[in-house]
Amino acid sequence: MVDSGRSVLSSIVASQIDTHRKYGGVVPELASREHLRSIVPVVDEAMLMAGVGWNDLAAVAVTQGPGLIGSLLVGITYAKAIHFAHGVPLIGVNHLEGHIHAVVLEHPGTELPAIALIVSGGHTHLYHVRENFEYELIAKTRDDAAGEAYDKVGKLLGYPYPAGPILDKLAPHGDPRAVKFTRAHMKGNPLDFSFSGLKTAVLRWTEANDIGEETAARRAAGADADWLALTPKRTLDLIASFQHTVIRELLSRLHVLTEAHDAKSIIITGGVACNAGLRAAAGTARLPVPVFFPTPGLSTDNAAMIAAAAFPKLKRGDVADLSLRAKAALAL
Repeated sequence: MVDSGRSVLSSIVASQIDTHRKYGGVVPELASREHLRSIVPVVDEAMLMAGVGWNDLAAVAVTQGPGLIGSLLVGITYAKAIHFAHGVPLIGVNHLEGHIHAVVLEHPGTELPAIALIVSGGHTHLYHVRENFEYELIAKTRDDAAGEAYDKVGKLLGYPYPAGPILDKLAPHGDPRAVKFTRAHMKGNPLDFSFSGLKTAVLRWTEANDIGEETAARRAAGADADWLALTPKRTLDLIASFQHTVIRELLSRLHVLTEAHDAKSIIITGGVACNAGLRAAAGTARLPVPVFFPTPGLSTDNAAMIAAAAFPKLKRGDVADLSLRAKAALAL
């Protein structure tokens, strides 16, 4: 529940990590079933915590896309029911725009125009955010998203899903320059990202260094294992070098883009914005304008950011009706 796009009255997140961990990643059918099971009690709890009733709502906002179609349909169907039963406006929101508004919600001083880097398990996108929240896509990943690369590399090394937070915690214990990775050189748009080659390079390293026994030991450990104790120095060096390379790729474009678009601020958001190494590197990168991150609670997917993104739409009358459709590949 969000008030006026500026303050969070309540934010309830129903995590599905335990459901998907045993499969090493998100299973779409299970995701939609869990979403269906959780959506009513989560909304009820959010309204109770915020101290509001149905008659207090200015609108109901819902993610239209992009995302898993089954989960999108659950959310849209429930939002339509609220719209129909209580007569409140219905607003469809782009998931990526929600991540941008997670920062604006917490940092009202974020000036536009801005350069926004949205980096998560499903997206690695760079946007020029103009005044009035108009968007121009500058670059995106051509294969794996950065968060996806973290999870795949973690799986190669025997860590459980989601592996990104584990690798982030282990990286400071290794030498970030011990393993040399070649940067991807992109044809066409040189600002685009690619992480599949980096993932393949890690695979080749595991084959060359014969780490089968240590990988098996980590796979046999529980989700709350002491990962540092289970990770030898050479693997810590690999992890540190991998993280260093990903962060270098993510930040390398921001300086030139800030100047090219006369941006007044930089937004870094999405699930990977929780990464401590990325936050630290952005703070020391000497970027020419202020850099804003959401707090960890609003970095990963959440409803508050979707509600925040709906307020500008409500103000300009950009509302939907019962014909609103889920769009798995919705562009921003």
